Amino acid sequence: AAAAPEKAPVAPAAPVATPAASGDRVLASPLARRLASQNGLYLSAIGGSGPNGRVVKRDIEAAIASGGAKTAPRAAASAPSSAAAGQPMPAGAGPDPRKIAAQLDMAYEEIPANNMRKTIARRLVEAKQTVPHFYLTVDIELDALLALRGQINKAVPEGVKISVNDMIILASAKALMDEPDTNASWAGDAVLKYASADVAVAVATENGLITPVIRDVQTKGLPEISAEMVDLATRAREGRLKPHEYQGGTFTISNLGMFGIREFAAVINPPHGAILAVGKGEKRPVVRTTDKGDELAIATVMSVTLSCDHRVVDGAVGARWLNAFQQRLENPLSMLL
Repeated sequence: AAAAPEKAPVAPAAPVATPAASGDRVLASPLARRLASQNGLYLSAIGGSGPNGRVVKRDIEAAIASGGAKTAPRAAASAPSSAAAGQPMPAGAGPDPRKIAAQLDMAYEEIPANNMRKTIARRLVEAKQTVPHFYLTVDIELDALLALRGQINKAVPEGVKISVNDMIILASAKALMDEPDTNASWAGDAVLKYASADVAVAVATENGLITPVIRDVQTKGLPEISAEMVDLATRAREGRLKPHEYQGGTFTISNLGMFGIREFAAVINPPHGAILAVGKGEKRPVVRTTDKGDELAIATVMSVTLSCDHRVVDGAVGARWLNAFQQRLENPLSMLL
């Protein structure tokens, strides 16, 4: 919430906060800064009694009454910072948003982070700080897949509806079997290559993102994948998943196509070696080469980006996986054989 309004002091109050060392940014209200400037006072020599040690009007009035704060304080000796010493900054290091908000009189609502949000934050920081990411993007034509999906949905039992995402999950698993070097994790002193394609699928919930896992996808048909995905996603949003249902996995898919996102790059979900970011399918002009030469056509195209852990997946390996994935989607019957 916004800082509480200042009140006129009944009597000069002794400072309750330690004066800041010279060179530090001092938290102070705009009125306190103006009064200090008009009276030749150093804010860094005045203890703040406002929120988070902020210098407010009553602190300036007390300093004027006592005749102090006319000279700059000596800087306290301190150990060199991590950055100055050439050491990596600790996770979460950076400007404190509370201090900045107080300093600039910014109104805000503070929402305590639940355990799930704290876990997400910790894992994302870990992923970006410790996993060397690189990214590969390819455009995939979907018209053949959409036509096959329509035929399948006419043939499956009533109540079953195969989604494009179900077919993406199956295609990713088939591609992992085609290019098993991508189905791997870094283990510190070795690479673990997995025999099964256990695909984690990102699901947005009110409390944050969770990735339930469909196991042994390479052995399952589209109706089974669809039913399992619907069940896992429903229980994920209701907070009813069991730990073993979202732990483990060998590969992750994050699909934002339903939100109209054309293309994005996702953060790897450790210890997975890669994550696939899926954009929306949309009509785009494409050039086709025929016996008559190049011709312009319109196709339904989807952009996907593979984020890879370079300790596990080399550039050529990731490129081969994307090529295998593209071939599975552009020739969708190959997924069913």
